[in-house]
Amino acid sequence: MSFTMLMLPPPSELSAACARAVRDAVPGSQVIEAADPAEAAAAIGSADAAFGTLGRELLQGAHRLRWLQAPAAAPPAGFFYPELTAHPVTVTNLRGTYADHVAAHGLAFVLAFARGLDCYHSQQAVGVWRPDQGRFVHLPESTVLLVGVGAIGEELTRLLAPFAAHVVGIDARRREPPPGMAEIHPPGQLDQLLPAADFVILTIPHTPQTAGLIDRRRLRQMKPSAFLINIGRGATVRLDDLTAALAAGEVAGAGLDVFEREPLPPGHPLWTAERVLITPHVAGIGPHVRERRAALVAENARRFAVGRELCCVVDKASWY
Repeated sequence: MSFTMLMLPPPSELSAACARAVRDAVPGSQVIEAADPAEAAAAIGSADAAFGTLGRELLQGAHRLRWLQAPAAAPPAGFFYPELTAHPVTVTNLRGTYADHVAAHGLAFVLAFARGLDCYHSQQAVGVWRPDQGRFVHLPESTVLLVGVGAIGEELTRLLAPFAAHVVGIDARRREPPPGMAEIHPPGQLDQLLPAADFVILTIPHTPQTAGLIDRRRLRQMKPSAFLINIGRGATVRLDDLTAALAAGEVAGAGLDVFEREPLPPGHPLWTAERVLITPHVAGIGPHVRERRAALVAENARRFAVGRELCCVVDKASWY
C-alpha cells in the first residue's frame, strides 16, 4: 500500500537520505520534502507519516498522521509534549544506529582515566615530566556501573569484557543482563550501587524520570576516587552540582561528551578542572551512521505500508 510521508523542515542531509530510502523501499509512495514551515503546514493534512520534529500547530492539522519518525535516537527536549502524547500517532526513533561509536567513546574515557592519560596530557601541555603511579585504576579490580543498558550499554559491556572489570547495570526495562555483565538492577537501586563503583557511566536518554538524576546528593554517594562518565544526555547531570563536587574532591574526575547547557560556555570552570575530559557532543559521530538511519527508516516504511509492527517504537509518555 502506498502512502504519503512528509519530511518536516528544516531540510538536512539525513532527511534527504531518508526520503530517498523511503521512495526506494515503497515504490509509489509520495514523499514531500518541505523546505519551510509554510510548505509543511500545507502538506500535513494529507500526510500518513512524517519524519522530523512535529510542533503543536502542525499536529492540529495532522488528521491522517499514523506514524512519526523522530530524527534521532533520543530527540531533543521539547520533542514530546502532552498533545503529542495523547495523539494516536505511533512515534519511532533511531536508536541503535550509532551504539558502537558511543560505546567506543565511553571505553576511551575509561581507559584514559585508568591509565592517567588525563594527568599526563595536562603535564604535556606545560612541558612537565612527572611520573605519577598513584593515578592508575587497575581495571580487573574495578567496578563499572552502567546506568542504562540499551544498545549502547550492551556494546560497552562487550568492549569492557577483555579488561575483566566487574560490570553492573541499571535499566528501567531490561531484566536480564547481557553477556559480560555480572548483574542488572532496576533504577530504584541506584543509590545502593553508587558507593561501590569506580566508574559510573551514563547512557540513559533524557526523560521525565532521568532529568537531573545525578545531582549533588548522588555525587556525594560515589567514592572520592570514582569517575563519572556521561555519553547519554546532558540533562541527566546537574552541571553546577558536578562542578561543585569536582572542586570539593567528592569525585575524582569526569569524562563528559554531553552537558546540561550546550555548548559549554567559554570560561566555565570545567574547561580547566583537573581530571576532567571534555568532548563536544561527538560520541555518536563515525562512519555509516547516516546509512544505518536511512536503512532503519526504509524498513519502517516497508512495515508501515503493509500494516506490520514498526521498529523502535517509543513510549511517548516516557519519551523513549
